[in-house]
Amino acid sequence: MGRGEQVAAAKSLGNQTSSCWLHAAHRVCYGLRVNVASLLVRLPVPARCGAPAVRRRSSPARSARRAWGLLVTLSADARLLFTERPDLYVRFIRAMRYPEGLRAFWRASPLLRPGLRVLEAGCGTGALTFGVWDAAARRGIDLGGFDAFDLTPAMLDRLRVALERRNVTGIRLAEANVLHLDVLPADWRDYDLIVSASMLEYVPRERFAGALRGLGERLKDSGRFMLFITRRNPFTRVLIGRWWQSNLYAAPELVQAFRAAGFSRVGFPGFPFAARYLSVWGHVVEAER
Repeated sequence: MGRGEQVAAAKSLGNQTSSCWLHAAHRVCYGLRVNVASLLVRLPVPARCGAPAVRRRSSPARSARRAWGLLVTLSADARLLFTERPDLYVRFIRAMRYPEGLRAFWRASPLLRPGLRVLEAGCGTGALTFGVWDAAARRGIDLGGFDAFDLTPAMLDRLRVALERRNVTGIRLAEANVLHLDVLPADWRDYDLIVSASMLEYVPRERFAGALRGLGERLKDSGRFMLFITRRNPFTRVLIGRWWQSNLYAAPELVQAFRAAGFSRVGFPGFPFAARYLSVWGHVVEAER
């Protein structure tokens, strides 16, 4: 393939990726608005002084506009939103084909090997958990251990149900804050691999490097940290930063934070071709202690 054809193919892939995400974003926007609108239409309209309460009929357009404003208010506390409405988050990541992308990454990753001890920081509802677990099973790799923690009990409960439904018994779960890892069991250390996806964005920027340092201290010497985190661009600024109130990062900021946390090597391997559409959303960071 000539240089011109390669450029044309790259542009075509980029256009397809952007189109896929824009279409998914449209579906998510509509789904979230309708979801919140369904709550609004059941609320009575406050009566004026001296006037009887009147239940006004609301058009879909008016409900959607009101829902948009309420959605911004709900998103002001991401932890509260994840606790009270974890179904919104699940719908969001499914629309973005996020779990499929993570599975594709780990199916192609050379990091998985027999006996590997894995810690997941911020397991949520299990998108990354099952991505790693299923990839290892598909490749016939017996992991040496898999532990995962999360801050939100509602997310952990949902993941426990999913694990039981699939008869997965080899994963230990715990509730913990990434900034206070001392509450984890004493044997949750000396890992070969630590993984985290879409969690460290919610750590205050001034404590981000400290969170990385705390996780790094639970790695063996030469252990690896694989981080999937939202990149900063106009698309994510609206869809992720504003709606989900998360921090967004550029590659140089991530390198600086990992260096400050004591990691010796930091790289950006990227997503494999089958998950290239996720490159619009985020970075893949591989760091070695």
